[in-house]
Amino acid sequence: MELQIVYNDGQKETQIEQIVKSIKWSGDIKQAARRLDLEMTNTADGRTRLFEIQKGHEVRLLKDGKELFRGIIFTDSINAAGQMSVTAYDENIYLTKNKDTKIFRDVTAGAIVKRLCNEFGIPAGQVADTGYVIKKHIFRDKTLFDMMVTALTTTEKQTGRRFFITSREGKLQLFERKEQKVKWMLENGANIMDASYSQSIEELRSQIKVIGSDEKKKGATAMAKDDELVKRFGTMQHLEKVDGDMTKSQMEQRAKQLLKDLGTIHDEARLEAIGIDGVTAGMAVYVKESLTGIIGGYYISTDEHTFENGKHTMSLSLSATDDLPELAYEEQGKGGSKR
Repeated sequence: MELQIVYNDGQKETQIEQIVKSIKWSGDIKQAARRLDLEMTNTADGRTRLFEIQKGHEVRLLKDGKELFRGIIFTDSINAAGQMSVTAYDENIYLTKNKDTKIFRDVTAGAIVKRLCNEFGIPAGQVADTGYVIKKHIFRDKTLFDMMVTALTTTEKQTGRRFFITSREGKLQLFERKEQKVKWMLENGANIMDASYSQSIEELRSQIKVIGSDEKKKGATAMAKDDELVKRFGTMQHLEKVDGDMTKSQMEQRAKQLLKDLGTIHDEARLEAIGIDGVTAGMAVYVKESLTGIIGGYYISTDEHTFENGKHTMSLSLSATDDLPELAYEEQGKGGSKR
């Protein structure tokens, strides 16, 4: 395993891995950006620094010549012994550092992503065509990330298509989440070091009611119900208020999709395992851990990779459902709320 840490001050690139003691590279499917934390000894004599490392400059992590991370240094600290800590985030961090008020009419979520990136100077790579045309979204004092996630949530609720935002080689990417081919197997006795598993029906809903914002409009209600879930767990209804311009069939489609999304048992598995580069938040793995009963395909919700003393380990939280970030759109003046 050959690791490289490349620091770019805008004038030249310098490899600094020789002073780095440990590396943590992490991500969360509900966060805009991935994170890199470096612990290093930045002195040889206890009086002067070996390298001047400054905020706002770029740092990259490479393993065996392959780039795993590229981002901007946001924080650093150093003590009298020269022990230094540095934290960097990929370029998508700027989605959370910019707020604005915007009105979007008759556009797709993909078009919203492109427009915001262009306006705020955020480099964009591949941006998927999300298809569904959003009639109107008004945002007041929202981050760019919240605007994008809200538009993607609206698209998913209406069509069932799921999209996610990531960063590759310094550019924002928007991809459609499709059925994934599982590339990695994690199993006890091989690469799993520790595991735990929990399940909950706290967030499960067995019945959905969708109502239009125009309550005087006849037929402005749609229902969806899972009789088997009601029998097993009781009636637990989710109420959703939608734009008054939405047709009856669109409301029924929304109710069915919400029942599909919310009519699931929430489960979470936590694993400590030998590190694998491609196992990051949003990807899928197959797990075989007999005692906890974690058996089957799971999505990675969070990951933290640690490189230290020549070893690569990872801590993962997994879910059987694709737990992408969601923000439900609410009418102007009411603000958005997480679902």
